[in-house]
Amino acid sequence: MEIVAAINRTKYDVFRWRYELSIPKKLVMAVGMAGVVGLLAQVRFYLPWTAIPITGQTFVVLLAGVLLGRWWGGASLALYAGIGAAGVPWFAPQAGMAIFSNGGIGVLTGASGGYLIGFILATLFLGYFTDKHIRSRSFVSMLGLMLFANFVLIYVPGLIWLGLWLNMVAGTPATFTALLGMGAIPFIAGDITKAVAAAAIARGVTPKTAYNGEVDKDKWANWRIP
Repeated sequence: MEIVAAINRTKYDVFRWRYELSIPKKLVMAVGMAGVVGLLAQVRFYLPWTAIPITGQTFVVLLAGVLLGRWWGGASLALYAGIGAAGVPWFAPQAGMAIFSNGGIGVLTGASGGYLIGFILATLFLGYFTDKHIRSRSFVSMLGLMLFANFVLIYVPGLIWLGLWLNMVAGTPATFTALLGMGAIPFIAGDITKAVAAAAIARGVTPKTAYNGEVDKDKWANWRIP
C-alpha cells in the first residue's frame, strides 16, 4: 500500500509541477514534444494506392495533450507544423518524395496537410478533458476520447483537405468512397491499436486526484476509475 501511495503521490506531484511551470519552461517542453512527434513521423511505410503514409506520430499526438495539458499540448503540435513548414525536415514525406524533402510549406499544403491541422485539434481536445475532468483519466473514458479525437478531429479535416488536394493540385477528383480508401480505411486498425496503447499509458500516468481545480473534483472520491 505504501508503494501504491508513493506512486500516486508522484503522479500528482508531476502533473501539478507541469501545471505550475513558467511559460518559458512550458515552451521548452512543447518544443521537445514536437521533436518526438517529428522523430516518430520518420517511422513510416507506404501503401501503393495512397500518398498518405502510415506513421507512428499519431501515438504521440494522442498523448501530447495528456502530458502537456490543454493549451501546451496543442502548442506543441502547432510548433511541429510551423517549424516543419519553415523547413525542418521532420514531416512524414509523401510517397515519391526525396528522403530530405520532408520539410517546408509544400508538405504542409500537400496531401496530408489536413491531418496536421487535425493533430492540433485532437491535442487541444484531449488536453482539455485531461486537465478539467478527473473522470476522463480512466482507461475507458480516455479510450473513448482518443478514438473520437482520432477518427473525427484528425480524420475529418484530413479527408476534407485530401479531397481538395486531389481535385485542385493532382487534378483527380475523388469520390467519398475513394477518399475513405486512400485516407481512412487502411489506417483504422493501426489507429485503434495506437489509441488503446495511448489510453493505457494515460491511465497509468495521470493522477486520479485534482491538481488544478477540475470541475468534478468533489465527486472523484465516490468513483472507481478502471
